[in-house]
Amino acid sequence: MKALFAALLLASIPSFQRAPTMAKEPAAAKKLGPNGEPRVGKYLRIAAPITDKVRDRIRRTVDRFVEQAKTRGHWPVLIFEIEPGRTEFGAAADLATYLSGPSLNGATTVAYIPKTLTGHGVLAALACNEIVLHKDGINDKTEFGDAGNHETAIVPFMTAGYRQIAENRKTVPLPIALKMLDKNLELLQVETESSREFVLRSDLDELKKRKAVGAPKVLIPSGRPGVFTAAQALDFGIAGSAVADRAELLQQLGLPREALEEDPSIDGEWRTARIDIKGAIDGKMAAERAKLIDDQIRDHDVNFLCIYLDSPGGNFAASENLANTLKSLDPSKRRTVAYIGKQARGDAAMIALACDQIVMQPAAELGGEGEAEVADKDVGPTEKSFRQIAETRYHSPALAAAIVNPKLEVFRYTRKDNGLVEYFTPQDVAIRPDAAEWQKQEQVKASGSNLLLTGRRAEDLGLAYKVVDNFEEFKTLYGLEHDPQLVEPNLAMQLIAALNGPGLSLILLLIGGAALYAELHTPGVGVGGFVAAVCFLLFFWSRFLGGTAGWLEVLLFAMGVFCVLIEIFVFPGVGIFGLGGGLLVVLSLVLASQTFVIPRNEYQMEHLRSTLLMIVGAIGGTIVTTAVMRRYLPHAPVFNRVYLAPPSGDELAELSRRESLGAFDHLLHAAGMSTTPLVPGGKARFGDQLVDVVSEGEFIDRGLPIEVVEVQGTRVVVRQVEK
Repeated sequence: MKALFAALLLASIPSFQRAPTMAKEPAAAKKLGPNGEPRVGKYLRIAAPITDKVRDRIRRTVDRFVEQAKTRGHWPVLIFEIEPGRTEFGAAADLATYLSGPSLNGATTVAYIPKTLTGHGVLAALACNEIVLHKDGINDKTEFGDAGNHETAIVPFMTAGYRQIAENRKTVPLPIALKMLDKNLELLQVETESSREFVLRSDLDELKKRKAVGAPKVLIPSGRPGVFTAAQALDFGIAGSAVADRAELLQQLGLPREALEEDPSIDGEWRTARIDIKGAIDGKMAAERAKLIDDQIRDHDVNFLCIYLDSPGGNFAASENLANTLKSLDPSKRRTVAYIGKQARGDAAMIALACDQIVMQPAAELGGEGEAEVADKDVGPTEKSFRQIAETRYHSPALAAAIVNPKLEVFRYTRKDNGLVEYFTPQDVAIRPDAAEWQKQEQVKASGSNLLLTGRRAEDLGLAYKVVDNFEEFKTLYGLEHDPQLVEPNLAMQLIAALNGPGLSLILLLIGGAALYAELHTPGVGVGGFVAAVCFLLFFWSRFLGGTAGWLEVLLFAMGVFCVLIEIFVFPGVGIFGLGGGLLVVLSLVLASQTFVIPRNEYQMEHLRSTLLMIVGAIGGTIVTTAVMRRYLPHAPVFNRVYLAPPSGDELAELSRRESLGAFDHLLHAAGMSTTPLVPGGKARFGDQLVDVVSEGEFIDRGLPIEVVEVQGTRVVVRQVEK
């Protein structure tokens, strides 16, 4: 019913004949509105699938923006990036009806297609004044069309909908629009007395009655979908232009850079948060701030995140990890803004570049040398990271690279055909397929030093979105009535951070190891087992919440302990279980203390060294602690009743003598106590004598009364005595 209603609504739109094909005005010349008004732009993403919620959100945002632009005497330009994906005809028709309706006659609508678009999302593009496709300098990969690819049959009301939108907007020739919908139609190209025209095979005879036409040329035969590359779209008048990126799109439309910024707020309502990064940056600070960002997005659905920067940097790897967290945020759902009141030097600049926008005070500093230095061998990889992060957020990659690489020279370049301004190194231009189109202008940065920009200079070069005198002006800039909520590490996060520190981690491992040793020398499950479990639980819990450990590390640790116990109680002396289990335990502790497996830079190497030093210290401390326990606990009050002392030197000598002589006959029918679990082998004490025994087959826990039932040389067989 909804689709039928949409089709009926479409049918109510007046139908117009297609105007004669005319040479289009170059997009770069469109600097003003029809009456000389300055242009203002709004960039909106139409998510797939198009739903009622998507349509209503677009409509509210567009209506508000057009009204504000008209009130201020501006001409509004709306750029719709249409995402690929399956959409029902009814929903697409509803949106297309709105976009092509009378309420938007006072605005220019542009459909931007950066990726191949098929399905009924095509109808929304047909409803815009202009279609712009993405182009690739080498390979033409972006395609547009095949609107009916998800339909089993093209019914009349769908055809009516596409016909009315195409005739109303005249963006795309009607026969091409219908071929996009219905692959069973045959699309022809004919030459008339005055122009080239497109016609469907079924309409050819009617055209011949009105005009003299040449021999028709089949463009797309029946049975093949109507889909067009960017080059074909330009040739056939489907697209007004094709651009390499969004910056070039803005240049062609004559819009300022801020038009690219997407508005993730709904009805102008920001859900704000502020996270401070002040002082030297290290791995701990970066991990805490990344955790705060994740918490704010997950638990509070924040859509305006202010990163308050006042830092000289400190650690490139840590800053890159935090920058990657910011880079991963979807700009269509939330805006990230870096506010620099004083400085974002060195690697701290990478965090600023990972935000959608950078706002600075006039004298604030961005880039230059910071707290940490980059080794010569690391300049290349670090420069690559700066470029990638900047490019993701539509900042100049060359300017970003010059912050970390002092050898680079950066120049201002102007594109000859449309006046587009960009900043490149000569090497950047040399590898571009359109290198001949770029004209070198003045030098922005010379070789010999890292690029350091004040707020004013950063704004001039387009790295900074705006310059403000204080944070109050920052709030006014974004229409914030109150300060964004300052988010700081809470008590739980501070506890997690403390437990992740090398000091407390070493203490936890030392106490846990010593308690586990004590548990193995006391009957039953006692205090030692409980303390060991708590220590190792706290260790892995802090690592799990700190983001460095997962279930893999926990399973490796459990498997390692299990293998060690097998070595002790089941197959003593084999060695493989003990050695393998110990290696698994060490590996689990190492992996649980870091986010990487193999170190790839100096910071990660230093982190690995610290982790190994902590583990070695814990192992050494455990050995010393257990030696002290062996010496003093068996003779200490209370503990001497629960802690089983190992046999003395005389006892070991006597035991060795008896075992070598097979002198265990005196133990026949003797009563004793199991000192270890018998599964079935283990140890038992008879009086003051500690003997290796084996049960008759059943499992006997330690600390239970037993009786010797058989002696064969050194083999002592026991059974449990019922109490």
